Amino acid sequence: MESAHSVFTPLLHNEIQYLEKALRTVAVYVLILVLLRITGKRQLAQLNTFDLVVMLLLANVMQNAIIGPDNSVVGAAFGAAVLLAVNTVVVRAAARYEWLGRLLEGTPTTLARDGHWLTAVIERYGLRRADLDAAVRHQGGDDVTETTEVVLEPGGALVVQLAEPEQSADKSDITALKASIATLERKIDSLASGKG
Repeated sequence: MESAHSVFTPLLHNEIQYLEKALRTVAVYVLILVLLRITGKRQLAQLNTFDLVVMLLLANVMQNAIIGPDNSVVGAAFGAAVLLAVNTVVVRAAARYEWLGRLLEGTPTTLARDGHWLTAVIERYGLRRADLDAAVRHQGGDDVTETTEVVLEPGGALVVQLAEPEQSADKSDITALKASIATLERKIDSLASGKG
């Protein structure tokens, strides 16, 4: 029968030093950040089946680079803590320094203007028109002809600006319409009572 010590030793044993593990984590974080920046916003824009497979495999491939041969719980927890700490520092720095945010994330990219797709831009980013058409429909338009602009944001979000006649009414529009109707009703009542 195994002792409790022999059962938990592999879970807690650390085969590589913490400093090395921290440096590995930072190096892998920077590598992934650079690779995603090089491959472009498409990876983030519309996560299709192919991209999901790549992201899952990427996580698995990089796991060993972060924690090495150390399969201990403590080693994994340390690697995760370093990863979260590095990410927090980078995100805050990018928010504080606009130039760093642009460097790390890029800038918005216009994919459609005045109701027409910019085909050369779409092809450069490797986006599928079917995905973009779906994004327009998801945001209230029937097709690109109803838009004034479609923008791919640095984080991968597709922002669709519908042309004025195609925009949905919001609460302020409905309130203004009710006020106009009430004014018309008062005018009609005043005209009707003046003639009677």
